[in-house]
Amino acid sequence: MHSKSLLIISTAALLSLNSSIASSSWWDKGADLLKEVQEQAPDVLPSKTPSLSSLSSEDIQKAFKEALTQGSETVVSQLSIKDGFNSDKAIHIPLPKSLKTAQSMLDKVGMGNLMDDLELKLNRAAEAATPEAKALFVNAVKEMSFEDVQTIYNGPKDSATQYLRSKTGQDLQSKMRPIIENSLNEVGAISAYDKAISEYKDLPFVPNVKADLLKHVTDKGMDGMFYYLAKEEAAIRENPLKQSTEILKKVFGSN
Repeated sequence: MHSKSLLIISTAALLSLNSSIASSSWWDKGADLLKEVQEQAPDVLPSKTPSLSSLSSEDIQKAFKEALTQGSETVVSQLSIKDGFNSDKAIHIPLPKSLKTAQSMLDKVGMGNLMDDLELKLNRAAEAATPEAKALFVNAVKEMSFEDVQTIYNGPKDSATQYLRSKTGQDLQSKMRPIIENSLNEVGAISAYDKAISEYKDLPFVPNVKADLLKHVTDKGMDGMFYYLAKEEAAIRENPLKQSTEILKKVFGSN
């Protein structure tokens, strides 16, 4: 492709971004700019596009990745602190449904605090395991191709979250399970469960109950992380400048 044509493409892309900056979200501007570059230069890959201006498709791709990386880091930091799960009504991990009967019966005899203690410790285990997700999320974002970026930005509002879940879900579950298992023991969840069930079984005429605490906390912990990734993605779509990094300012800031 001749340098004159590339210059025209770059100039058109920049004008497209500048003309829409006041009326549309950065997400829309970025998607339009990517579309402009692809439509006018479909045979040029991002890594091979010459940079004839201060803004290139490579810059745009980098900005998209940086926004999603910081979004992932924000979520992990938010949920891994004390009460990150426990005090958040949206993602608080309740007792497994199979233990609701035991909870109700123990409440009636003044021992409901045993199940309350168990519920708290389930959330503590999830909080302790959440940091394991950070590296997986960051690596998944780094591996995004130009085509992945286009698919995400042309997709639904949680398309980046769906992408991260599809890329990290299986690994995240396998990495979190042993950490949660260890955490369940360390925070006393297993002993709390054993004590509550022991007291429950001493009550007359009660049905047997059992629960897979490890699976329950792993599943609910992952649900909580991806719930907030979707929230963070929505916030990023509206205003990436809240992260205030140089590449985001360069690509999406006012000129």
